[in-house]
This record gives sequence, C-alpha cells and structure tokens, in this order.
Amino acid sequence: MPKDQVQDYASEVAAVESTLQTYFDGLYEGDPAKLGTAFHPFAHLYAVGADGKATDTPREDWLKAVGGRPSAKSKGDERRDRIVSIDFNGPNAAFAKVECQLPPRYFTDYLTLLKIEGRWQVIAKAYTAVTR
Repeated sequence: MPKDQVQDYASEVAAVESTLQTYFDGLYEGDPAKLGTAFHPFAHLYAVGADGKATDTPREDWLKAVGGRPSAKSKGDERRDRIVSIDFNGPNAAFAKVECQLPPRYFTDYLTLLKIEGRWQVIAKAYTAVTR
C-alpha cells in the first residue's frame, strides 16, 4: 500500500476511534449531549428483549433514558471500555465491535458508522448485555 494510502487509512481509523471514545465518555458520564454527537439523528439501537423479540429504540428515546438514570461515573463505578475491532467497507462506512460496562450490565456492541459530511457517526447499534 502506498505511503499516502497508509496515512489516509490511519487518519480514518483515528477519526472512528475518536467517535467511539466520545461514545464511551458519554455512556460513562451519562451525558446525552455527548452521546448525541457520536450518534446520527437517524440512528437506532437494536437488541433482543427479555421476551425474545427484537427491540428497536430510536436515538432520541435512548438519549432520554440515559439522561434519566444515574451515570456510572456519579455512582463511582469502575470504567472499563475497549475497542475490539474496526472494519471499513469503503471510504464512508465502518463497523466496530466494542465492549463497555454499566455495572451490573456488561455490553458487547456492534456499531455501524457512516462518514457523513466529513464526520464519522454511529447510524446503528446492535447489542447484547449480560447482568452479573
């Protein structure tokens, strides 16, 4: 791969990582405004509910829920989040697998990101949570 392509790729990885860090910070701090910058306004969150059926939560509903609960930071919970992998599907689409926690719930998230108007944003989140 030519040097300029390597630099471009590294720059895109760093930009996606920055969006993911904003996501992690917003989750830990319970900050809907911060999370709103990481998630596109059209974003939805998907999971399997306790009844075994798919759930579909629009971004705005999720942000309201985050703002209405005590944050992990305010409770003094340990912070542990990490990027497991990032994969690109062309210049404007990426997929990230991340892990984070809001004890007693431990999450694995699959985040689909799009580069819109020069900025990486999460457009969809599919996740699982384990309670310990």
